[in-house]
Amino acid sequence: MKIFSKIMVLGACLLAFAACKSEYEALLSGNDVDAKYRAAFEYFNQKKYSRASQLFENLSVLTNGTERDDTVQYYWGLSNYRYKDFYTAETNFAKFLEKFPRSPFAEDARFLHLDCMYRSTYRWELDQTPTYACLQAIAEYLTAFPGDNPHTDACRKMAADLNERLDRKAFENARLYYKMEDYKASRVAFRNVLKDDSENMYREDILYYTAMSSYNYARLSVAAKQRERYLTFIDDYYNFIGELPDSKYRRELDVMYRRAQRALGRYTGTEEELDAKEKDFARERKQLEKESKKNETSGGKAK
Repeated sequence: MKIFSKIMVLGACLLAFAACKSEYEALLSGNDVDAKYRAAFEYFNQKKYSRASQLFENLSVLTNGTERDDTVQYYWGLSNYRYKDFYTAETNFAKFLEKFPRSPFAEDARFLHLDCMYRSTYRWELDQTPTYACLQAIAEYLTAFPGDNPHTDACRKMAADLNERLDRKAFENARLYYKMEDYKASRVAFRNVLKDDSENMYREDILYYTAMSSYNYARLSVAAKQRERYLTFIDDYYNFIGELPDSKYRRELDVMYRRAQRALGRYTGTEEELDAKEKDFARERKQLEKESKKNETSGGKAK
């Protein structure tokens, strides 16, 4: 009896599902615009966004040119957005804005369009073309809707995140030369990063690697070239400490500076003193790197 009862319940559920499905399909294939319109919003309010989207898409043809046209088009995009089909929603909102620039839904549609663009951008390691397009869209939105806007804070957070990715990519691209031990190229690359964007959020690291690049380039040069190249490092060192006297890199660069002065015949201390100082900041560096990795894992600078 128990098995029979379970079969009956299952059968009833399947019949109800089939009836529901056939009712929806009949509604979708029918020509009753009012019934479709009501049902589309019912599904939307029930958070059945996939079905709502299909009905709004179907209605978009039937209501074209009517007073319901912009409402249907907007909620078609919003249904796809809520369903997390951001690629389709982006297309929906782009077409909506082109057709209804003065609609009451236009401001929200414009924000949702750029939000879809933002969600389609890539990690810093990958192509950043969509990032530039999204930043342009954000700038245009903030210009079009200035002042007390409910989406202003969200736009600024998006822009900050996207700019961080661009800063990280520029920094890491330059650091690649340093990792390859091409110190001449790395110094040029780091200087170019700040030339293109002096406000890069990795400015401290960039100035540090610029100085370290010039130091290592001098250290590995032939004797005849070392003097000139150590003097270049000393310029980079003074540039660094002048701007960042309390930097976490200061002690390490101080030792490199003394080594450069020793190579130039200007330092009277011993090699043992330099080695001892180098060991001290090496321990500090390990701790800093450990903390940096921890921050990146928990959502710090890395993106």
